Amino acid sequence: MFGWEFPPHILGGLGTASYGLTRGLANQGGVDITFCLPKPWGDEDQSFMKIVGLNTVPVVWRDPDYNLLKSRYQWMDPQDYYRFRDHIYSDFSNLYTNDLGCIEFSGRYPDNLHEEINNYSIVAGVVARTEEFDIIHSHDWLTYPAGIHAKQVSGKPLVIHVHATDFDRSRGNVNPTVYAIEKDGMDNADHIMCVSELTRQTVINKYHQDPRKVSTMHNAVEPLPKEIQDIVSQKKSYEKLVTFLGRITMQKGPEYFVEAASLVLKRTHDIRFCMAGSGDMMNAMINMVAERGIADRFHFPGFMKGRQVYECLKASDVYIMPSVSEPFGISPLEAMQCEVPTIISKQSGCAEILDKCIKVDYWDIYAMADAIYSICNNSSLYEYLKVEGKKEVDAITWDKVGARILSRYKKLLGIK
Repeated sequence: MFGWEFPPHILGGLGTASYGLTRGLANQGGVDITFCLPKPWGDEDQSFMKIVGLNTVPVVWRDPDYNLLKSRYQWMDPQDYYRFRDHIYSDFSNLYTNDLGCIEFSGRYPDNLHEEINNYSIVAGVVARTEEFDIIHSHDWLTYPAGIHAKQVSGKPLVIHVHATDFDRSRGNVNPTVYAIEKDGMDNADHIMCVSELTRQTVINKYHQDPRKVSTMHNAVEPLPKEIQDIVSQKKSYEKLVTFLGRITMQKGPEYFVEAASLVLKRTHDIRFCMAGSGDMMNAMINMVAERGIADRFHFPGFMKGRQVYECLKASDVYIMPSVSEPFGISPLEAMQCEVPTIISKQSGCAEILDKCIKVDYWDIYAMADAIYSICNNSSLYEYLKVEGKKEVDAITWDKVGARILSRYKKLLGIK
């Protein structure tokens, strides 16, 4: 598998999905997973798979000292030194590499992202020559070139996993370079997995893919660990808290959340609103809140991860995801796990599998405001969504997703 991020170092839903999916697949038994990352940080969970940092894979032979390699890779057998050396190819000598002949990666989404994507694909070719595997699985567009290179080197089938397309990220103002990378990945894939039927239709219609090789593979949610279950809410009983938690970008529709909040606060003053996250629209949203005169009821706590996310959710009375175009959206499932009544846009992939929540069009700020006000003031509605929502998401597990993925692998490999 090729991925770009992995917990606990994540910037969005991609890393969360990568963790749940790999764990669910590993739980099926008989599956060995090698997960490639640009730059692991060393604290990733490797109890159920092996992580390879592409920043530690030499692509240029610089004849490094034997003892340096031994200390770096903890080899015990001197023959490993020679076996390792035999796998290094010198046709990448124009690349900038460190003393061990490895390419440096940021492990994030830097300004030179396209350069890192290209370098990642080069190292993927080296990995494909040295690892044993039956199938290649590439997550999101950043790793499609790597998957293609690994397929060319090994001849093994390639599965790409579409977590989003540039049509989602850009509200239709598609970057032609990103589109070309996405389409090249799809054209070269033996199978395409999409996180929702919404995304599947985009792949078929916008990227002109054969529907027979495109399937829907909905995301799921990890069970809450005990330390998260034990979090006690610190919210004030006399005030309600409505939360938006995610990237503050145009794809997520943050302006509709602000407009709905403004409408609600014209009817009551006992509700607070929280926009947790970061993104390129954050300053614009702060200004918008000030212009609407609701700054005393609005909070911007910034980017959250891990335990912070669940502390925020457990302090909330309503969770809302007003995304303009959301391929799936795991955060509503996490909110419902925490027994938080949830409102989602009809334009989100998770709306295909969730029923115990309220669904509105992202642009309908009046319906959104009515839903917020109703949940905060109707105890019966609040209790119903709280209890039934949790029951619903508790049945949506990564193990079930893992079983479906394994079945698809076997079909591609001709295994009954």
